[in-house]
Formats: sequence, C-alpha cells, structure tokens
Amino acid sequence: MMVLVRFEKGAVGTLHHHEHRQVSYVESGRFEVEIDGVKKVLQKGDCFFVAPSLVHGVVALEAGSLVDVFIPAREDFI
Repeated sequence: MMVLVRFEKGAVGTLHHHEHRQVSYVESGRFEVEIDGVKKVLQKGDCFFVAPSLVHGVVALEAGSLVDVFIPAREDFI
C-alpha cells in the first residue's frame, strides 16, 4: 500500500509504532525523522525504513510531503 502524506511547516507525525514494514520517500521538504530514539534530518530525495514495532515519527522542518509504503497494507488507512 502506498500513500502520499502532505505536511505544513511545523506539523508533527506523532511518535507511534505498528506491525507493518514501512519505507518512506521524502518527495519534498525537510523532515526531522525519529526512529527508535535516533533523530536525523532528511530532505527531498532521501528515504528511510522502519522495521515492524519500532517507535517512529516526524516533524516537518518546512512544508513537504512523504510517500509512505506499508507492507502489508494498513487496513486502518483504507
């Protein structure tokens, strides 16, 4: 399952976890990404992987969008 998520500057993707594998591509903007307590700043063209059950979230440092891929599909997004 693939979803496009748009963020305004300062928006927060609250720390959370799920049983899905997740790959996210930074389509635009800059984000502070936290995965399992480790924070990194990523920008357009970067991507990150989240293994199942790891706590993760983002903060939009500027307006931007992420393309998220979940395996298997997240039923709560349908």
